[in-house]
Amino acid sequence: MAKLLLQNGMIFEGASIGAEGTAYGEICFNTSMAGYQEILTDPSYAEQVIVMTYPEIGNYGINPDDFECSRVNARGFIIKNYCEHESHYKSSMSLSDYLKKSCIVGISGIDTRYLTTVIRESGAMNCVVTTGEITDEIRENLKNYRMSKDVALNVSRKRTDYFKNKGGVRLAVIDVGIKKSIIDNLSALGCDLTVFPGDVSAKEILNGKFDAVFISNGPGDPQDAEKTINTVKNLVGKIPMFGICLGYQILCIVLGAKTYKLKYGHRGANHPVINLENNKVLITSQNHGYATLPETLPANVIPTYKNLNDQTLEGFKCPEYKIEAVQFHPEAAPGPADANMILKSWVEGLKNEKTHKKENIFKKIFALKK
Repeated sequence: MAKLLLQNGMIFEGASIGAEGTAYGEICFNTSMAGYQEILTDPSYAEQVIVMTYPEIGNYGINPDDFECSRVNARGFIIKNYCEHESHYKSSMSLSDYLKKSCIVGISGIDTRYLTTVIRESGAMNCVVTTGEITDEIRENLKNYRMSKDVALNVSRKRTDYFKNKGGVRLAVIDVGIKKSIIDNLSALGCDLTVFPGDVSAKEILNGKFDAVFISNGPGDPQDAEKTINTVKNLVGKIPMFGICLGYQILCIVLGAKTYKLKYGHRGANHPVINLENNKVLITSQNHGYATLPETLPANVIPTYKNLNDQTLEGFKCPEYKIEAVQFHPEAAPGPADANMILKSWVEGLKNEKTHKKENIFKKIFALKK
């Protein structure tokens, strides 16, 4: 037996499918039909308890190829029906065994669609999941629980890592909760990556003479990412930048826009966004709890994408400072591949600019020889 206690006092009971224990976090729901392994290990879910709206979970087990990082970042996992017998040729262990191994409390047998309705109506709230009794101490701890202000730095790497591709675009990547699939995607595009911790200084990046900076996805309130915000402020106008998810919000703040907390966030692999430049609609993978007020964008910033579910801003570009950003995850892990061309187009633009600079240098040398 396991229990879920919401901040509003509601209690749900179900069967335990994970570890024994008690965990606190912000409850959120994800509407993806597949991809629970990637979702559990996505650093953007740090300090959150995930509710899956799709009823059948666990049917393909856990495999060694689909981890987004080396550990589960969620605090708890809530589902309706747990499939005890996974059937996939890559499966190396069951979801239940993986949750137990990762010391994560999991609950099945919950009416997750009703629970999702509660979250949608009441808004984001904290919760506690436990395999024990709900005591007065647990209620008091829940009342006082707050997400860590350093949650993005907590999931960021602690040292600089390198992913080499000779002759490609040299990218400085700021990790505030990056997914493995983002690194894989940029590497597949031929980028030479230097991945820095989230508290890297602007001086260290500029000294590296990179072609551009990429700011990753990540968890928490973007306003709390003060060290990364300060770094990015000191990079504006000096180097091209691209941000996704938390990186998008950080760039919005740096350029002077205001962010706010969504009532219940955008989490799933089926969110429609429209490209405001060509009116094409993309189905995207998303995981964020904050958005940007479009009316606070400065005059030199051009909105590029809008969410068709709630009309929130989902992308922008600032040609003056060579900055682009999208709120969603363009690498599709898990999710559709509609937005894959966004990073590809950005990287190709960087390659063309690099080639153009080399050609100009050769022309100048040739002219001097004459």
